[in-house]
This record gives sequence, structure tokens and C-alpha cells, in this order.
Amino acid sequence: MIHNFSFDLFNQMPIVGIMRNIPDEHICTIAEVYHRSGLTCLEITMNSSNAEKHISSLVETYWGRLNIGAGTVCSMADLEKALAARAQFIVTPILNEEVIKACVDRHIPIFPGAYTPSEIYRAWTMGATMVKLFPAGDFRPANIKEILAPLNFVSLMPTGGVTLENFTEYFEQGAKAVGLGGSLFPKDVIARQDWSVLGAIYDAFVKKYHDFVSSAKA
Repeated sequence: MIHNFSFDLFNQMPIVGIMRNIPDEHICTIAEVYHRSGLTCLEITMNSSNAEKHISSLVETYWGRLNIGAGTVCSMADLEKALAARAQFIVTPILNEEVIKACVDRHIPIFPGAYTPSEIYRAWTMGATMVKLFPAGDFRPANIKEILAPLNFVSLMPTGGVTLENFTEYFEQGAKAVGLGGSLFPKDVIARQDWSVLGAIYDAFVKKYHDFVSSAKA
């Protein structure tokens, strides 16, 4: 089974939106708002209701336009379900070496969760596509630079505690991507189905990232 993760899409906008327990009836609408904004990578956590169904449906709908991945993959059982649903990338909150190895062997991008320098190094040497620094809320953005001083060959994706206000600071310190949940899927906005406000939030992230890239090149 070919999963076809697009690195072009990922590098174009290296922000991974984490959908966890979003009401089933709003998944498709939110995905369309997300795509229209210019965001390119969407993760559905495996501990959400009907996760496999939504992953499969979104992969079919947005093939070549969004990378659709599975998050909170904690076991081989989770992994097999995610891949059966055609998830295009895998994200874990923990360092499960069996899951990492299986993804590497199958050429599926894997973003394992790690917290300490030893865990980060272990995940990277096992073949992680990028290491998810989690929970990043415990770190100041400047800590990224400190971690990367001895581990400058590692690609990090801080996740947890990342917001519109601080996400470019992580990039400034050397992060290659960021993962966000609540900041991209605010419960109050979704509950009142205010899709224009949600679109404005996404537009703000996209604009801020583009502005950051432009200033970095100047």
C-alpha cells in the first residue's frame, strides 16, 4: 500500500495541526477551512472517536493537497490500524522503538515523541524522520538552541504549549516544524461553528510563518 507523504507540502508549511476529539460532524468542514488557508499537514489522534474512518476519508479527499497523519500511536496495534486507514505519517507521544522500526522499514515518515537529549538521540539514530519534542510547553524556545548545540544533526518538532504568539520563536532557535492542537482547534470556536473565525486563525498562522521566512531570507 502506497502512502505518499509529500515532503514538498510539509516543507511549504511545516505546521502540523493535531485534531483530537473533534466532533465527527465538523471534521470535514474544518479540514476544508484548514486546507484553504494554506496549511498542509493534519494529524488525527488515534484516541479520537472514529479516528480510522476520518483518516481514511480525509486521505481520499485531500490526496496530494494535504498530508493526513495519525497521532497518539503508542503501540503496534495502533500503528497497524493507522496504516490500514492509509495514514501518510505517524506521530507518537512516546519513544516506542518497535513502532519506529516498523515505520522505517515500511518507508512511512515517523515523528516519535522524546523529551530528554538521550531520548531525542535514540529516536534519531533509529531513523526518525523528525523528533517530536514533547511536551514542549516545559521548554522555553531558547532551550531548542541549547539542545541542538550538541545535537545539531537532529530535526526537532516542538509540540505542546506552542501558540500563535510563540511558534516562530521555535523556528528562530532551530526547530524544523511545530505541532499544535488547541491553538489551531479552539473548542469554543468549533462549538459555535464559527468557521470564519477559525479561518482567520489559520490565516494568521500562515501569514506569520511567511513573514518569518521572508525576514529570515532578508
